[in-house]
Amino acid sequence: MSATATLDRPSSTASRAAVPLAEHIIEVISDSGEGAQRCGQSLAAIAARMGNGIWTTEIIPAEIQPPARSVAGASGIRIRIGAQRVTNGGDQTELVVAFNEQVLIGRVRAGELKPGATILLESMWRSHRDPAIVASYTETVEALRRDGFDVHEVPLEERCRELVSDPRKGKNMFVLGILCNLYGFDARLAREQIARIFGKKDAKVIESNVMLYEAGAAWGEANLPFRYRIPAQRSEVPQIVVNGNTAIALGVIASGMDICAMYPITPATSASHYLSEIFEKVGGLVHQAEDEIAACAFAIGASYAGKCAVTITSGPGFSLKQEAMGLAVMAEIPLVVVNVQRGGPSTGQPTKVEQGDLLTAIYGSHGDAPKVVMAPCSIEDCFYSIITARKIAETFGMVVVVLSDASLATAQQPFPRPQFSEDWLAPPVDQTPVAPGAKPYDWDPVTGLSRRFQPGQPGGMHTLTGLAHDRNSRVAYDPAINEEGLRARSLKLAALQKTLKAPTVFGGDSGDMLLVGWGSTMGAIEEAVTRLRKEGLAVSAMHLRFIQPMPSGIREMFKRFRHVMTIEGNWSDKPTDELIDEDNRRYSALAMMLRARFLVDVDCWSEARGQPIKPGDICRVVREAMQRKERES
Repeated sequence: MSATATLDRPSSTASRAAVPLAEHIIEVISDSGEGAQRCGQSLAAIAARMGNGIWTTEIIPAEIQPPARSVAGASGIRIRIGAQRVTNGGDQTELVVAFNEQVLIGRVRAGELKPGATILLESMWRSHRDPAIVASYTETVEALRRDGFDVHEVPLEERCRELVSDPRKGKNMFVLGILCNLYGFDARLAREQIARIFGKKDAKVIESNVMLYEAGAAWGEANLPFRYRIPAQRSEVPQIVVNGNTAIALGVIASGMDICAMYPITPATSASHYLSEIFEKVGGLVHQAEDEIAACAFAIGASYAGKCAVTITSGPGFSLKQEAMGLAVMAEIPLVVVNVQRGGPSTGQPTKVEQGDLLTAIYGSHGDAPKVVMAPCSIEDCFYSIITARKIAETFGMVVVVLSDASLATAQQPFPRPQFSEDWLAPPVDQTPVAPGAKPYDWDPVTGLSRRFQPGQPGGMHTLTGLAHDRNSRVAYDPAINEEGLRARSLKLAALQKTLKAPTVFGGDSGDMLLVGWGSTMGAIEEAVTRLRKEGLAVSAMHLRFIQPMPSGIREMFKRFRHVMTIEGNWSDKPTDELIDEDNRRYSALAMMLRARFLVDVDCWSEARGQPIKPGDICRVVREAMQRKERES
């Protein structure tokens, strides 16, 4: 009997009662091109339709096509499924499906698997023709079992080959069947999801994939001695399940913007892919420029023509756009710039998450170039932030930077289907005649605002320039005139700041420690605060959506807490390093800004490992920090 033949023997415990769980974290990992991400995304979508909370985190190798069976080449997805709403990827994985042992090794070494985690591992490598591969496989399985992991070998290749000619294109749906069976997910919803995935293909393709799904479910029922059930409660309102980039694209459409100009760059590109499919149906246009600079210039030109355009990019592209963004600031042309942050500097880690662009977004241009900087904190917020950004850009005649990141870009989460409001849309292009004597930059002495002159308005003709200019848009190098323009452009930030609501505090209104975050870290921070408060610790959190300008009320909040610490996904020096002291320590980006603005001893903890920050790590860091501060006091 072959080594894999024993795997198909029905287990006497296969029908045992399902273990009830509040949540579970699952991974599906493979070589690139084997469909692990599609499998996980489908599982998440099915769970969401069942009524579970979900959050997905894509595992993407740095190389476009890494070598097969390589530790660094793991491609896949993590799915956190909960009985309640899920706001982040959680801590360590509890069940993983791996298509080979090498991609699994990388996850184990990175500490991403929970001790004793269940592993379902493709068994074809045990009988491979290459003795070195066989040795690697058997040694890995033995080592994993010695380390306490619960390893189950699964004949994916063998079973899929019975149904399709190319098992590499069928394993993911077979695995989907296994997982749906393990977690008791509705088979009807699974079949509908498969039909949706392959809807543009021939009916035979859908039929083949449904067959693979059913074979996987049957294999799991017959051979795996455990079942799980995660309670679900269907939402009373319609939900959508999208990732952050899709939410941004939907926000562009909902905001009434007509033009998106961009150059492809990871991890921002999928936003333009989605817009390219549907934007023209609602009167929009996606322009793929020859480079990042041209994309920004195109968007500025489109905005100057009367409405507001958006350009979407990531870190390297954002750097290239800086000079053109300065033109938009000087000419007071509304512009929305989305920066889906990734690891840096230079080309850095294209597929990994980081929050390293905050200071660049605020201060990156040469000269004084005030820009609004926003940071969405959830998938839903990605949608609404774009609508808000367009309104601000047009109302104040400013550049608005929306800082998303790779974590939000690829993560999926359900949220209530937006109910369209006409208030979201841009107003019609103003073609009313300009009053005699009106000036294109007639800056208000209090707010710095001026009426926007648009091409074609009778009486509104003027020369547009990126040079220092007076109220008539005439080039002027007079010191007083230059300072007048700088003052007006800065006052617009102050005028916007007066309209912002104070951020809310999550947890108690006062206490020992206030955690401050921005962007995609909100879910992990608030989950950590919930856990810590259950332990009796007086910890709360505040999250900033507007970072430039910052809303009022922050100073007063800080006074109600003994200590303040930021949690960020960028670099800060570790105080424990031998050379680091208070005279040379580099603080994380937001901590640096808060210390300077409020003259408060804001501490920081940051992580730039290319992975989303985990709530468990935040809990550990906060406990250690509070103990250290108690000793110091």
